[in-house]
Amino acid sequence: MTQDELKALVGQAALAEVVPGAVVGVGTGSTVNCFIDALASMKDRIAGAVSSSVKSTERLLAHGIRVFDANEVERIPVYVDGADEIDHHGFMIKGGGAALTREKIVADLADRFVCIADASKLVDTLGAFPLPVEVIPMAAAQVARRFRATYGGEGRLREGLVTDNGNYILDVQGLAIADPLGFETEVNQWPGVVTVGVFARHRASICLLGTPAGVETLRF
Repeated sequence: MTQDELKALVGQAALAEVVPGAVVGVGTGSTVNCFIDALASMKDRIAGAVSSSVKSTERLLAHGIRVFDANEVERIPVYVDGADEIDHHGFMIKGGGAALTREKIVADLADRFVCIADASKLVDTLGAFPLPVEVIPMAAAQVARRFRATYGGEGRLREGLVTDNGNYILDVQGLAIADPLGFETEVNQWPGVVTVGVFARHRASICLLGTPAGVETLRF
């Protein structure tokens, strides 16, 4: 199977995790686009969605799926999103699509995080994928220097990109994140950091992993 076929496979499989009659949390990215397209087949059996990005909102609305503002919703049963990396404990690196802050906001509303990914995203240790960090523009160079001094990572601004929140993305290379929860907790406290793309506090409950043999379900 091609990577696109694997994405479509897990996007379809995630429908089984959607709670009928409820609002579903929807992430961002190419794999999630497959989920949104599949979700259209049951749009009359859900109350609607809360979206983590402008692009996902536009795709949901194009399918006739109602989109709620996060401020209108107290809790949601399930949040479905992809990952750039996921380890064997459900910890993830996310933010390749620059929506990591809003993704954490929606994930925080959810009782369960369902990660949908192809098998290439499963790793033993997070960090081979450049770590996205959303930063206040005036702090970008300062945060990059701190990553270099603290972790030996090299941060580079993602050129030509401004997030939906009006901030920059710093992509940090050369990391091996042995303690994702401790790492996330520390970096989130650095002045100028809006959100770090390690999802440890909001780790996955389930990962639907697309493999050539079909969908493998990992539970954490």
